[in-house]
Amino acid sequence: MAMYVYKFGGTSVGTVERIKAVAEKVKAVHDSGDQLVIVLSAMSGETNRLTDLAKQMQDNPVSREMDVLLSTGEQVTVALLSMALQELGCPACSYTGAQVRIETDSAHTKARIKRIDDARIHADLAAGKVVVVAGFQGMDEQGNITTLGRGGSDTTAVALAAALKADECHIYTDVDGVYTTDPRIEPKARRLDKITFEEMLEMASLGTKILQIRSVEFAGKYNVALRVLSSFSEGRGTLITYEESEVEQALISGIAFNKDEAKLTITGVPDIPGAAFKILGPIADANIEIDMIIQNVADDATTDFTFTVHRNDFVKAQEILTNICNNLEARAVTADDSIVKVSIVGVGMRSHAGIASKMFEVLGQEAINIRMISTSEIKISVVIDEKYLELAVRTLHKAFDLDKEPKEVSV
Repeated sequence: MAMYVYKFGGTSVGTVERIKAVAEKVKAVHDSGDQLVIVLSAMSGETNRLTDLAKQMQDNPVSREMDVLLSTGEQVTVALLSMALQELGCPACSYTGAQVRIETDSAHTKARIKRIDDARIHADLAAGKVVVVAGFQGMDEQGNITTLGRGGSDTTAVALAAALKADECHIYTDVDGVYTTDPRIEPKARRLDKITFEEMLEMASLGTKILQIRSVEFAGKYNVALRVLSSFSEGRGTLITYEESEVEQALISGIAFNKDEAKLTITGVPDIPGAAFKILGPIADANIEIDMIIQNVADDATTDFTFTVHRNDFVKAQEILTNICNNLEARAVTADDSIVKVSIVGVGMRSHAGIASKMFEVLGQEAINIRMISTSEIKISVVIDEKYLELAVRTLHKAFDLDKEPKEVSV
């Protein structure tokens, strides 16, 4: 007998009919003798609907009350699924995050899980029940309802799998696994049978929106075998696990991209100690996350400083940088929100020196100008003009033979 945690996203439980379909799938597994804990998101669109209601009451809704409001979405789906299972003759019981005692810190709307009391779940599983838990939510030490941020149900599922020592955690979505790149841009994209935690973490951070970044971090930290599957078709999906000895070739696992990037440059900054802090400090104080950074020192003892931010923070960051420019007596601020970041990801890059040069060569042959470059052991990212996104992805996908079964990359 195995124990699994299944998580179903908003599209998977978006209608009564889909919830009934989930119930049929769950009952079949339960009837085979396996123990199941089910984690659900709210119905697709429900979180947005509730957010819109809140904004009709307050321009900037109080975060504590937003958590109380948004947590209701998942309560609806867990109750409905439990009813559907019971109707099929499958014993089930639903719980909110607070009832399960998923304890978090007090950072409303972006709380982090501190501990889970799994006694009630183990008791129900031992009694032969399917346990259905509301994702995305928990409770702080003061008894306040908290939520984990967008995509937080993924983190709930992984955290429960870790606490319960489940055999695997299955994330059911509207796609049948992790692909070498977005199939909507490159139809030849191939589903990966397996990917490492490191690679998945990079791809999630670089714009692949299949899994919440924190859930991948959690799974890697506690060694939770994670599998991404489709709610709407059968298949083995993609297993996310630790690197195995067989993964020693120069492999590129996938190409990720992020359309939400914007670039800012301050030129003619005096090249003196502490200049970088004077630029980035106020940006950080405004709670704006910075991604890529480049600094170039000129012969006239000045430096040009370029960095990227999320497009949602572009206007605010530009205003702050303009003030910094005046205070530092720098020359000018330039800004561009029509750029994208394209990245190749693979553990094989650790032991292969020619992948970066091949990437740059391929883009150069297509007359795609590289604005910025960032590298790590398992990824190479470039910033390019947005209009070249699809061309870059398709060209790199073909150049690294990602439409074919894995083999050593020729460079």
